[in-house]
Amino acid sequence: MNHHATHGLVLLHRKIGRWLQPGGHADGEGSLAGVALREATEETGIDGLEVWTEAVDIDVHLFVNRRRTEPDHLHFDVRFLVRAPHRAVTRGNHESEELRWIARDQLTEPELGLDASTRRLARYGFDLARTLRQRGNE
Repeated sequence: MNHHATHGLVLLHRKIGRWLQPGGHADGEGSLAGVALREATEETGIDGLEVWTEAVDIDVHLFVNRRRTEPDHLHFDVRFLVRAPHRAVTRGNHESEELRWIARDQLTEPELGLDASTRRLARYGFDLARTLRQRGNE
């Protein structure tokens, strides 16, 4: 989420070839909020990100690896609302082909092809961020 909660950041994942929210694997780390922060920082290149809330969504889905570099498996996403600092600059990394700030009304754009789970997360994130800003939790 950008600092003013008007746009969310999605990335075109190089390995999967789909637009997704930033995120990654815990790899045994116990602090899931810490993992969310580390992965979002690595994938976006944005310095000064902050985990804004406790976990806001859990999604379990079958990960089908189209390139067959690993077997298909269940993927458990524990998702957090992460906020970028004012005037954040994205740099990305080797995992993404492109990064794009999108507004809520862009969630259903065919070009992005966001799946139902990502759209659900984004809608909830936009609503929660607006509520937090109204309460003064900036």
